[in-house]
Formats: sequence, C-alpha cells, structure tokens
Amino acid sequence: MATPTPPSTWIWLLLLASLLVMGLGVSLWLGGDSMAQQPAAFWRMALGVPFLIGCVLGFLRALVYLGALSVAEGWDEAREQDLIRKMRRGRRSLQVLGVSLQTALRSAGDQAGTAQLDALCRDARALTVQASWQGSAVRHSHLPRAADESPEQLLLRVLPPVLAELASVLARLPDDKPLALLMEADSTLSPHELQRVWRHVWLESGIRQPLTTVNGRGPEAVDKWLDQRIGDQALLLVVAFQIAPAQPEGTAEAAVGLLLGNRLTQATLEPRAYLHRPERERKATAEDLDHAARQALAWAKAEASAIQDVWLTGVDATRQGALGRLREALSIPAKPSQGLHDLDATLGYPGRAAPWVAIATAVGAIHGKAGKGQPQLIFSGNGAAETELWSTVVMPVLAARNRD
Repeated sequence: MATPTPPSTWIWLLLLASLLVMGLGVSLWLGGDSMAQQPAAFWRMALGVPFLIGCVLGFLRALVYLGALSVAEGWDEAREQDLIRKMRRGRRSLQVLGVSLQTALRSAGDQAGTAQLDALCRDARALTVQASWQGSAVRHSHLPRAADESPEQLLLRVLPPVLAELASVLARLPDDKPLALLMEADSTLSPHELQRVWRHVWLESGIRQPLTTVNGRGPEAVDKWLDQRIGDQALLLVVAFQIAPAQPEGTAEAAVGLLLGNRLTQATLEPRAYLHRPERERKATAEDLDHAARQALAWAKAEASAIQDVWLTGVDATRQGALGRLREALSIPAKPSQGLHDLDATLGYPGRAAPWVAIATAVGAIHGKAGKGQPQLIFSGNGAAETELWSTVVMPVLAARNRD
C-alpha cells in the first residue's frame, strides 16, 4: 500500500494567511464603528476566529494523515510478515536419509552402487538395441535378468535389495517411527500382481516401522508434502520402479528407493543431502522455464554458478534449446560431457520412476566427488513436448547449513 503524502507546510501557511485576510476583510465590512468602540472584540473576530478555524482544519488534516499513515504502515507490516511466511514456506526442504538405486548399469557385484554412480556421472551408455520382454529388438535398457525370468520374478529379485539398503537406515530409528509410503510403478504387471509382490517383499524386508500409504506423483508429491506435512513425525518412503514397460522403445528399467525426513521433526539421523522444494513451469515456454529454474534456486539459496551437475530426465528434445539458453543466461557451468547429464540419452526414460532416479543420482553425485560435492539441479518431465518441466535443487548438507 502506498504511503500517504504528508500535508504541505506552505499550502497550510497560505491557507491560514488567506483565512486571516478574509476574516479581516469581513470584519471591516460588517464591523462598522465597532473597531473604534470595541477594538479587542473586533480583532478577536477579525483574526482570532480565522486563526482558530485554520488550527482546527490543520488538526483535522493531521489526524487524517496520521490515520492513513497508520493504515499504510500496518498493511505494509502485514504484507512483510506474509511475505516472510511465504518465503519460509517456500524454502522448506526434506532430508535425504537413505538412497537405493538399481539400473542396467549396476551389476550384481556392485554392492555399494559405486560403479553404477561412476557410470552415470561419466554418461556411460546403457541404452542399446536389444531384445525386450515382448521378444522384439528395440532400443532400451533393462535390469540384469535370467533368460527364463518373468517380470514378476525380476521384481521379486530387485525390490528386496532396494528395501534392504533403506532398512539399514531405518534400523537406527525407533520401532514406532511412522512411515508414509509413496509407490510409483510402470509395468505390464497387473495391480493385483504388483500388490502381491509388494506384500511379499515388505514382509521379508524386516522393516519394523508402521506403514501407511500416500498418493502423489513425482516432484508434485514433494511439493504437497512440504505444504501439508512439514511438521509430521512420519518419514516419507518413496519406492518407484519401471519393470517390463508396455512400450519399451527408448525406456529404462529401474528401481529406486528414497527415505525422506522432515527437518523439523527428525534429528536422530544425519541427512545425506537436502531435497528442496521443486518448482514447475506454468506453461511449457522458455520464459516460464527460466522463472521456474530461478525460483527453485532461490528456494535453496543456491547460486547458479555453484551448480556442479545438471540432470535431465523426461525432457523432450524440443526443449533442449531452451535449456541450453537458460544455462547460459544463469551462468550454470555444466555443459555436455562436463556436468550435463541427459539420463534419457544414456539410460533411457525410466517412466514414473524418472524424477526419483534423478534425485537418487544427484545425491550420489554429491557424495561421489571426494567430499567436494556441490549443489545439483534437476529438470524432469514425462517426455512430452507440451508438458511443463519441474526444476529441483538437491543441496549438500554443509552448503545448506551455511545458507540457513
């Protein structure tokens, strides 16, 4: 609200002078012989009354000004407090407590996933023409599997290691610590088959904490959690996978698990990184992409020039030009073969697991740089040209604390 303009001193002095002149003129015109007979009364009427009227008008004008000023200051203070609340809400983040990732680049002997991370960071290509589950030769990547293995059997073999890596983290928490499960799956398996597999895998995992399910999808689920459940005692357990997709061309089989905690309520475990609020384009335009990326960086208080790696997944080829111009405009140092990683080009598109694969890889990249990890930036979509992209920042723990 605009601050009211204070009364002009010169205007009020001129008004007072005008009232005095008018009062003297009227008194001379109507007073007649009273000026000589009662000079005191004459001057009271000629100058005193106009002066008193001027003072009353000035006092009323001052009251109006002070009232308007008080309203403006109160509105400005309320707006500032509202802006502070919105900024604090926007800058909420989740702790990344546990990560597990299984892709075509992870072999059976890669127990810690170190070789897989190294392959992802150097853009090793797993996307190749090979036989799919349907028997046709198409360009895709798939998880290591036996010749006679079914999709259900593969899922029964892949999910236990994912949960086992997260179970080792959960073992350090109380048994009554609640978990909220967000599961995202792309597969030709029916919902009934997926449920049967999940029940079996969960019972065999040895995880003791009580589990409830939540609905959501990708970065939007993170955004919703930060708005609605930032004070919740529950940890968010994300399990996402793509196994035997119906249309395998250009896809990647992957399974990923993430354990996320609220900074306000989880103090037992040391986080591996911070996942900050993602920001989505309003429309699939270069201007909106620029705004979303800048806002995501602002939520994380991250400098664009400090971004170490940029991860792309589900980004249509028609948006690559806009992303290149954005990197130049923001002075992001990452570029092809030097920190810019297109997971769809090297691994394939992991379907609904895509944003989670990118987040897991970004967290791994932070810890895979000999302790010198820097902020990571992710652009994710669903592969369609007209779909709005999400911008997400993953921050190292030390860098995030220095900015708090």
